[in-house]
Amino acid sequence: MSIIVTSGAQLMCSFGMAPSVLNVLPTSKILCSNMPPACITDNVPMMNIMPFGMCTSMANPQVAAATAAALGVLTPMPCIPVIAAPWAPGSPTVLVGGKPAVNNTCKCMCNWAGVIQVVSPGPATTVMVP
Repeated sequence: MSIIVTSGAQLMCSFGMAPSVLNVLPTSKILCSNMPPACITDNVPMMNIMPFGMCTSMANPQVAAATAAALGVLTPMPCIPVIAAPWAPGSPTVLVGGKPAVNNTCKCMCNWAGVIQVVSPGPATTVMVP
């Protein structure tokens, strides 16, 4: 069994230099330990998923340009997540607002090759989902 992810969960990107926080808007009108639970479509950059400090991915055009300007020395640039796909795989039997819930094993992909994963599922650490 996995743990449901709620607003305030701590996230980390494989190319980020700092953790981030998941913000879930209470649009589904459902609460889990007094916090709104996340569904797979809570993946909007700068609204749900905040930046991870500095980005070190060479797939990021800003990092590639800065690294080229520094004669090949990796030069991190500010993280601006670009996320096109929802959280995967989601919990198929637990729905939040008609969409699968996010559990602590779900991952999200950044277009700059980063894998975003849940480090801490948030305050609702006692609510288990399949």
